[in-house]
Amino acid sequence: MNTVELIRKKRDGGVLSAEEIDFMISGLVKGAIPNYQFAAFLMASFLKGMNKAETATLTKSMLYSGKIIDLKSIPGFKIDKHSTGGVGDKTSLILAPIVAAAGINVPMISGRGLGHSGGTLDKLESIPGFKTNISIKEYKKVIKKCGAVLIGQTRSVAPADKIIYALRDVTGTVESIPLITGSIMSKKLAEGIDGLVLDVKTGSGAFMRTMNDAELLAKSLINTAKAFNKKVLAFITDMNQPLGNYIGNWLEIDESVKVLQGEVIDDLCTVTFTLSGAMIYLGGKAKSVNEGIEISKELIKNGKAFDKFLEIVKLQGGDTSFLTNPDKYPKSKYSEKIYCPVSGYLKSVDNYQIGVSALLLGAGRLVKEDIIDPKAGIIFHPKIGDKVKKGDLLAEIFTDQNLVIDSVKEEILNSCLFDKEKIAPVKLIKKLLS
Repeated sequence: MNTVELIRKKRDGGVLSAEEIDFMISGLVKGAIPNYQFAAFLMASFLKGMNKAETATLTKSMLYSGKIIDLKSIPGFKIDKHSTGGVGDKTSLILAPIVAAAGINVPMISGRGLGHSGGTLDKLESIPGFKTNISIKEYKKVIKKCGAVLIGQTRSVAPADKIIYALRDVTGTVESIPLITGSIMSKKLAEGIDGLVLDVKTGSGAFMRTMNDAELLAKSLINTAKAFNKKVLAFITDMNQPLGNYIGNWLEIDESVKVLQGEVIDDLCTVTFTLSGAMIYLGGKAKSVNEGIEISKELIKNGKAFDKFLEIVKLQGGDTSFLTNPDKYPKSKYSEKIYCPVSGYLKSVDNYQIGVSALLLGAGRLVKEDIIDPKAGIIFHPKIGDKVKKGDLLAEIFTDQNLVIDSVKEEILNSCLFDKEKIAPVKLIKKLLS
């Protein structure tokens, strides 16, 4: 087979065979196909799409590009959750310790920031010492000890996705349903899970901006999970504004700790507890999602979830003193406050622009080689529907790069629309699919 011919075939709308897709994936992993050629293949696939058979083959090829972890020696159900990404989405950091504290194993292989959205690995690595690149042997050891582990793709687990993920981030090919499906499911199926809860975001800060696209992606992910005989539930949730108030790697760790210590942040808690409740239900520790939600709240209230988070962090090399005393964390060189320009109700937020603003402050990558500043980010205060007065605090920004401050302030102000008429708050959990 010829790489250029396969790029042309997909560019012209052709359907690739299983052998042709296997050739592309194995060639990339082995280094026989260079990144620039595979980037062209990604763009062709993005523009022309892939059918169900191609998507299933892509997922399978990516999955079998490495090892599938065998967790049969660890008793109990293994349940994970995956979010399609957004702005301020820190649910994994909160629900992993909740579900582990409920007695269910959570083997979580996560990703880095992608486009305007933050990544769980980057957030965890903002905790000094935290290791996300541990071996499979260590992965099993940690989950056996505490019931949860959070790592990135190793060289042996879904290595194809690790390469493709980084290429998609910098080639404008993030939003493709087949590529998203292959990326998510190859990682998740390699973890050794029994079941999966999916959080498919929709709205201005999501990759799937419309409800229709979100449903198409959810169904693609569900079909793939079922093809591998995994239990699955999918929620479509809102991403028209930041989830919680904190955006940026350490800032999101800080806000997650607040929730784990009992602070109620309405939207963040609603979405997180729904997802953790579904995981507890799939793991057989609750008779319904609602019962799982109540168990989640109790594990926060009695302190077991926060204790579990500290245990996970410690076992993966992190310095827990920053979690028990977050004020000791280094501060950004510059911080600025942004105030509401008018009185009224917050009508809408261009959440994509909020995510891009955080990226420009240093919280994400503009190119693959960029180094993230873990301190950088935004605290965005009001929610859609909130009544505000002119001069109220709208947002705070944190960065070491003073040259971007004025443009980011303008971007954040331009992303918000206000209205004199009362605005209804957004519906956070839009749909459940199973």
